[in-house]
Amino acid sequence: MNAQTAILQRDVTPEGDDYEVVRRAIEKISLDYRDQPSLEALASEVGETPTGLQKLFTRWAGLSPKGFLQAVTLDHARRLLDEGLPLLDAAFEVGMSGPGRLHDLFVTHEAMSPGDYKSRGKGLTIRYGYHLSPFGLALVMVTDRGLAGLAFCDHGEEREAFEDMAGRWRNADYVEDLSATAPYAARIFDPARWRPQEPLRVVLIGSDFQIRVWEALLKIPMNRARTYSSLAAEIGNPAASRAVGAAVGANPVSFVVPCHRALGKSGALTGYHWGLTRKRAILGWEAGQLTG
Repeated sequence: MNAQTAILQRDVTPEGDDYEVVRRAIEKISLDYRDQPSLEALASEVGETPTGLQKLFTRWAGLSPKGFLQAVTLDHARRLLDEGLPLLDAAFEVGMSGPGRLHDLFVTHEAMSPGDYKSRGKGLTIRYGYHLSPFGLALVMVTDRGLAGLAFCDHGEEREAFEDMAGRWRNADYVEDLSATAPYAARIFDPARWRPQEPLRVVLIGSDFQIRVWEALLKIPMNRARTYSSLAAEIGNPAASRAVGAAVGANPVSFVVPCHRALGKSGALTGYHWGLTRKRAILGWEAGQLTG
């Protein structure tokens, strides 16, 4: 089950190299957000002109660097936390015309049987491929039932990402097949294709407890967030915050099953399996999609 770096079939970002520059700017923002770094300071950090960085951010996320900085601050994260608002009220609060758009990816999902999980994927064929995305390289894994895995990595980390994912279902058969994964990559990262008429099929492969947590994550709308304790209460096990955190961290379908919207009680971002910089990038990008 060694990863082979696939030829990237299609760049699904507006500009293929945007994320590399954005990543470095986000790291600067992450370290110095309390000081509210200026556009000039950010541009100097990443080797861009202020005008060039402004245009890049707007192209990448629909947000200026200043808008992105506001979207990843602790105060903003606290505002995202669920305060018990009814669904319709929450929809209007974030500037939507109604609750429909809260279900942003329009996902339809099913769970593999407990036996499939316990056998660690024995008899299961998983097709995989690497694709450029707004958040670096995306490793997409699919079965005949739908999307089963989505991971992220930077160039040179393809093998580690594959082994991380394949180790979850170590008895499955893995086939590199860009023709199978490319349609999923194009669908996932293109908001114009997030339509209820074309729901994204997802198959969840995990323990019963993990699947309950992942299903709770799927209910978190874009531009909202939940704490681990509130997720634990939702699945009927309020004392299981730590176990919920572990299940969130083990989520195999990143971005689509939005584990990035799970925050600490204070609003702190806490951990993210694919790196806190990427978590900030996703949250800021989502804020830009709503603004756009």
